[in-house]
Amino acid sequence: MDYSKLSFKDFENIPDQNMMERATSFNAYLNYLEDKGHLNYRLENSSGCGPELSLNLKGEDKGRNYVNFVSNDYLGLTQHAKVKNAATQAIYQYGTGAGASPAIGGHFSFHQQLENKIASFFRRKSAMLYTTGYTANSASIQSLLKKEDIAILDMAVHASVYEGCLNTSVKTFLHNNLQQLEDILKRVKDQYRTKLVVIDGVYSQDGDLAPLKEIVSLVHKYDAFILVDDAHGVGVLGNTGRGLIEVADLFDQIDIITGTFSKTLAGLGGYVVADPDLIRFLKFQSRQHLFSATMPPSTAMTVYSAMDVLETEPSWMAKLWKNINHYKKGLLELGFDIGTTESAIIPVKVGEPALTAEAVKMLFDAGIYANCIIYPAVSRKDARIRMALMATHTIAQLDRALNAFEYVGKKLQLSRN
Repeated sequence: MDYSKLSFKDFENIPDQNMMERATSFNAYLNYLEDKGHLNYRLENSSGCGPELSLNLKGEDKGRNYVNFVSNDYLGLTQHAKVKNAATQAIYQYGTGAGASPAIGGHFSFHQQLENKIASFFRRKSAMLYTTGYTANSASIQSLLKKEDIAILDMAVHASVYEGCLNTSVKTFLHNNLQQLEDILKRVKDQYRTKLVVIDGVYSQDGDLAPLKEIVSLVHKYDAFILVDDAHGVGVLGNTGRGLIEVADLFDQIDIITGTFSKTLAGLGGYVVADPDLIRFLKFQSRQHLFSATMPPSTAMTVYSAMDVLETEPSWMAKLWKNINHYKKGLLELGFDIGTTESAIIPVKVGEPALTAEAVKMLFDAGIYANCIIYPAVSRKDARIRMALMATHTIAQLDRALNAFEYVGKKLQLSRN
């Protein structure tokens, strides 16, 4: 079997193989990647999330530090003293867990405080929490859209959105293609009960932005609703870090706002912000919310404190953008294709999957830890090296990465230079 032409997708459902046979086939493929040094997934970190990571590796790499471009801790708040103190104080006050689902005893004062805070953050009246950002999308959409409804998706939205649409009608439009979106809205205008357009604010693979004002205008023109997942925009975009919605000043025109606490806000979990009636409906109709235990007090107060830091210490966003501009400039001067990113996500587009994997391996050998993104996360011809920048990266660390890219680019002939 020629494993060089395969991807994870090829092992999802192999005809005539039962679950154990499929697992065996997939393990043979993983062993192939591991033997080539191309399996840089599920590596074990032995240090806290930061601009450098120590990994539990064997042999000569044991104990080595790597410049970290794989964490979405954009402002470095997982290590902020106030945030860590809030987590420990919450444990002393409330203990380590919530002990129940929200409807039957698991809704505590710290949950309500956080719901109030996230609603106020987006200048709205009502919000709700999920234990993961993934289910904030998947569970909410499952509850809101049925077979009589339709979801209209930018094809680059997160996997959680696609899962949420399994029980409803779906149409997709090419990424950020306004003409295709309008064509779909015209065609479905009178065919479905609810028409929900779902987009990201910042897209997780290209780091580019949605043309939010234009999309909202189309949504209103054709009597549809809009859901915006701005997981990668909060803490990065806007004068006060409220994301792309703040940049466009459209707080009162977005029907549903979703996001996660696992990136800028240093914790775990997700949220939905919307009209009070819709939020109350979801609190009793969304199964993953209704039947999952609520987040522990340490997590809730971590996020609450991180939101305080975001609002009171704008210097972290300023540092992040200093790093973004420095790094983008360096990569462009070296001749790399970084696409249309306007955020803290910076891709270096390579195209060919095996070449991308080899470049990531060479960077790793040089002490630079970045993500190898290939199909099905992106199209087969659009493989790239994906990096996330942090406010706590130093210029010296970024220059170390640029030097490694210069070497790898010349060795593999990746850059236009």
